[in-house]
Amino acid sequence: MKKIALFLFLINSAFLFAQKEVSGTVKDKSGAPLPGVNVVEKGTTNGVSTDFEGSFSIKVKEGATLIFTYVGYAAVEKPASGSKIEVVLDESGGQVLSDVVVVGSRSAKRTVVNSAVPIDVINVKEVTTQSGKLEINELLQYVAPSFNANKQSGSDGADHVDPASLRGMGPDQTLVLINGKRRHQSSLINLFGTRGRGNTGTDLNAIPAASIKRIEILRDGAAAQYGSDAIAGVINIVTNDNVKEFTGAITYGAFNTDAKGDFPEGTANTKGYRLDQNGNGNSFGKDQDFDGGSVKVSANYGVPIGTKGGYVNVTGEFLNKNKTLRPGFDFRKGFGEASIQGVNLFVNFAIPISDKTQFYAFGGSNFRDTDAYAFTRNDGERVVEEIYPGGYTPRITSKINDNSIAAGIKTETSGGWKWDFSNTLGKNKFHYDIKGTLNASLEENSPTEFDAGGHSLLQNTTNIDLSKNYGDILGGLNLAFGAEFRVEQFEIFAGEEGSYATYDTNGNPITDPTTQSAPIDPISGEPRPGGSQGFPGYSPANEVNENRTNFSLYTDAELDVSKAFMVSGAIRYENYSDFGSTVNGKLASRLKITDKINLRGSVSTGFRAPSLAQIYYNLRFTNFSSAGATEVLLAPNDSEITRAFGIQKLNEEKAFNASLGFTANYGDFTATVDGYLINVDDRIVLTGYFDASHLGTNVDKAQFFVNGVDTKTTGLDVVLAWKKTINENRFGATLVGNINDMKIDKVKNGNLDEKTFFGERDKAFLLASAPPNKFGLNLNYGRKWFDAGLAFTRFSEVKLLDYQMDEDPEDYRTDPSETDEQVFANQKRAATDTYGAKIVTDLTLGFKLSKSTKLSIGANNLLNVYPDQQDDWVEAGGYWDAVQMGFSGAYYYARLGFNF
Repeated sequence: MKKIALFLFLINSAFLFAQKEVSGTVKDKSGAPLPGVNVVEKGTTNGVSTDFEGSFSIKVKEGATLIFTYVGYAAVEKPASGSKIEVVLDESGGQVLSDVVVVGSRSAKRTVVNSAVPIDVINVKEVTTQSGKLEINELLQYVAPSFNANKQSGSDGADHVDPASLRGMGPDQTLVLINGKRRHQSSLINLFGTRGRGNTGTDLNAIPAASIKRIEILRDGAAAQYGSDAIAGVINIVTNDNVKEFTGAITYGAFNTDAKGDFPEGTANTKGYRLDQNGNGNSFGKDQDFDGGSVKVSANYGVPIGTKGGYVNVTGEFLNKNKTLRPGFDFRKGFGEASIQGVNLFVNFAIPISDKTQFYAFGGSNFRDTDAYAFTRNDGERVVEEIYPGGYTPRITSKINDNSIAAGIKTETSGGWKWDFSNTLGKNKFHYDIKGTLNASLEENSPTEFDAGGHSLLQNTTNIDLSKNYGDILGGLNLAFGAEFRVEQFEIFAGEEGSYATYDTNGNPITDPTTQSAPIDPISGEPRPGGSQGFPGYSPANEVNENRTNFSLYTDAELDVSKAFMVSGAIRYENYSDFGSTVNGKLASRLKITDKINLRGSVSTGFRAPSLAQIYYNLRFTNFSSAGATEVLLAPNDSEITRAFGIQKLNEEKAFNASLGFTANYGDFTATVDGYLINVDDRIVLTGYFDASHLGTNVDKAQFFVNGVDTKTTGLDVVLAWKKTINENRFGATLVGNINDMKIDKVKNGNLDEKTFFGERDKAFLLASAPPNKFGLNLNYGRKWFDAGLAFTRFSEVKLLDYQMDEDPEDYRTDPSETDEQVFANQKRAATDTYGAKIVTDLTLGFKLSKSTKLSIGANNLLNVYPDQQDDWVEAGGYWDAVQMGFSGAYYYARLGFNF
């Protein structure tokens, strides 16, 4: 036994002595250190990542080879022959990653210079450590040239899920992928606000930022490649796969509430105004300069599985953000951002089955508990003085569950064909609880909180994709084929009876209006309305449980005719069970004019299928403005009421895309400039309010989803980037910009009155989906343990039309001799809300406290800039609409980051 023990000791000692420690730094060709570079011992799962200064240390076997990989850079292999290794990664290596899913090559400066179409590649770890933005939409708003997103207020569910757009298109006209797989949409349909009216989008904020390695944005029509929703482009989120590395951060920040403006005495000013949990509060207390305090805690860690590259990477994230309150008029005392309490979990998993076969899975669960103020009820039949003396401001709270899981198998045959078979299941559920409210028809017996029901959307997508590269055909030919089958299910579920019912004087639900009547308000003399104030609950009559299927086939080819000339093409067939088939195609090309300049362009057709929510959503709600409250019925597209008004069945939106641009790469400087054209026919919009008093349903107005307009959008995207190291000083400058111009070519109102069908005010909301132009200049400096970033973002002027457009035009006649056109022009001038151009300044300072710890402090909107103040006719009842940079002002923060 002693001999065996001695033998084992010698073996172990030999193994230990065969190990060696290797350290070094990884930089780019300008000399800037690269944090987060993967350093792996070849043929093993032994690996580490570089720290904030690009440094690493790893124990490896004698004779080992190290592989260095980083997003946007060519991989480098180095023998571990010495104890110190200095590595320089070159971003000019073209296609870097084998798992690229968006067409085109990748580059470190975000916008690719060798692709046929414009693509942004955003290193999320880098962006999140140099910014105080808490959510994905906020991040993309300031780093992607044509991406726009804003917080809403007074927009029901849109207060809780931010509508976002690319190139001024609708939130549902950009397709979102995770690791190349289609992400399910939100079940929420936006009814109010300035962006995304009538659209359902994908909730990017349900994905934890700490789980993301990079975000790829394809700014080009891609329906022929990826299917419905890709009219404006594709956002692909690639998640972390690193192992043996713990990264985390703790961030705290708060908003400054010192808004400047002409605030009438007694309104909801920015200092000292209080609302309690029931939405009450008309007095001023102690001055308070900060609100919206937020805490965000995130962590990410990966564990290797086996010895052939398997891994499981786990991310957890917690967010607690308080409300903000900004100046509002008497009918909107709760104007501001919603509060959020959220928990996020995401897992990315892969395990090799054989040398060329891999099983993978990824998915996550997001839960958010949100709370936002609705419009204030000051007096009248909607107020029960015994419960809320002097009025109240109801709160719309929601519980949002967003769950998804994808799993698949990748393999490669002996003939070189790559196969990928996968299934992706996702579901979004929105459940409303209305608090600080009442059902006025129950008078003093009313509860003050109701379960108002909600809605959900499930999408299950099955894909099979095949591809093969033929390197011996000219400069190289890549072929891809695939098929997809998708099932979608949309549901609306009812709330409790008191959230939707109107009760008679005996406290019984009114089922026969001829024999039952609601209580009369003793002051106004009007019947008391039923349902929960702030947001009426869904009733059994609103319930929906509808589904559909979709089957598609596609083929995609990319050919390098020569080193200078590349051409690609795609064609896709889709068949929907509810409206039929469509075929779309795309051609793209890149021509290398010189070694440093490329010319590129594309043409394509596209489509977007109407969402199930747009077809079946229905609700009765109260629309508030300074003129008072209006009861509105949003009827489903397939209803008899909709047909009675002459509204036709929804069909797909049809698009034509074209782009032309150039790229340049001169050492430390790169540039991309891309012009684009997007024509969309039969675009789905929400109509205005039709007179519905004759329906006998106790509503004043009716509203519908329609294929209502044709639009034409032209624009220009610009990205200029420069990076240079002088001695030990690292400098960087990036200019990103977008110019966007949308026009409405045609309103398809048929025999219906155009002003009601889609009037001037509705047009203004659509045309303001993005500011006419947005430019951002980002300046960076670093030296040893210190770095700093200064960013200036300019948002151009935005014009909206307020509720004065709904008034009687005769109210704006200034002279009896004026023509109708002149009277209308007077009304339009009075209703125009002009938000002048603004510049927002962001500042961040970073201090490396140790090898693995970094402190960042900074401010978003450092100078506390707000939109221009408007009058009391605006959409949300505050002093501003949800335009440009938002309405919450300066946000100051500190973050402590870890990397072990």
